[in-house]
Amino acid sequence: MEHWPRGIVHRFQNSRPGKATVTGRPEGAGDQIPRDQLPALTTPLLDADPTITAAAVTEELGVHRDTAQDVLLRLRSDRMADLMDTDPSLTPDQAAAALGYPAGQVRRATVRAQAVLRARRAAPYLADVAQALHRQGWTTTATAPTVHHPADDVVTATLTLDGPTPPAPALVWDERHGWRTATSRRHPLTKGAALPPEGDGIRYLATGTTPPPDTLITALTS
Repeated sequence: MEHWPRGIVHRFQNSRPGKATVTGRPEGAGDQIPRDQLPALTTPLLDADPTITAAAVTEELGVHRDTAQDVLLRLRSDRMADLMDTDPSLTPDQAAAALGYPAGQVRRATVRAQAVLRARRAAPYLADVAQALHRQGWTTTATAPTVHHPADDVVTATLTLDGPTPPAPALVWDERHGWRTATSRRHPLTKGAALPPEGDGIRYLATGTTPPPDTLITALTS
């Protein structure tokens, strides 16, 4: 995409007839920065100004406003979770205030920060499951499941079973419902982490949300 200096754009807008106040990125324009680079580029902006808005990130980095909102949400919620980890007496609102985040900007982040903490607490259990599945030969590595937040207040994890003879293409763990099989290695999660119906390769495994690894293995082989 061709870039014009800001001053030239403003002079052009001021001189054209009609909608002289139209601003922003062209409709449908893609982000100028790969998503995986955004956190590192946004972090110094948030360090310099804890009250920074998505519009300001969009202006600075040339990304879509929704993209900017998402990266700010993730960075703020992670930092709030870090602070609450250090001081468990803090509420999410208190952590946000301590970090200088305006209340109106962090309503979603206060919810997500609590989910981030729950994901961290579940990490040792998920790692134990990954180790057990690897010992069965169902995965090529013992890498822990990938954690997702399909909604701000939900924690899920996915584990691809890429061994030679796995009992399913992938597994999904949901903090609300426990483990189930998935029919796709590439897209194991349904949209919004909605529960898929049983059948067609979907099975809900064991009981409870954190069954012991050996119980999960028994459920997969039965």
